[in-house]
Amino acid sequence: MMEQQSKDPLHGKRLDAILEELVEYYQGFERLGEQINIKCFTDNPSISSSLKFLRKTPWARTKVESLYLFVLRQKKREEGRKK
Repeated sequence: MMEQQSKDPLHGKRLDAILEELVEYYQGFERLGEQINIKCFTDNPSISSSLKFLRKTPWARTKVESLYLFVLRQKKREEGRKK
């Protein structure tokens, strides 16, 4: 029997990988902080301090995950245009 693969794009995705991808997509914390205005992105940001904050702040993590899903859709659209 084949295992059901999750349709959830967040399934198996680690928070640090999500954060790194967002920082790369927005070319740094400054533009990421414009998308999600939370202190861990706007005030002396780093991956490790942001992870610490996001792991203990569910509403902020939800915002980051939602933005990540939006970015995935954007990337798909951009890929579609290139073809």
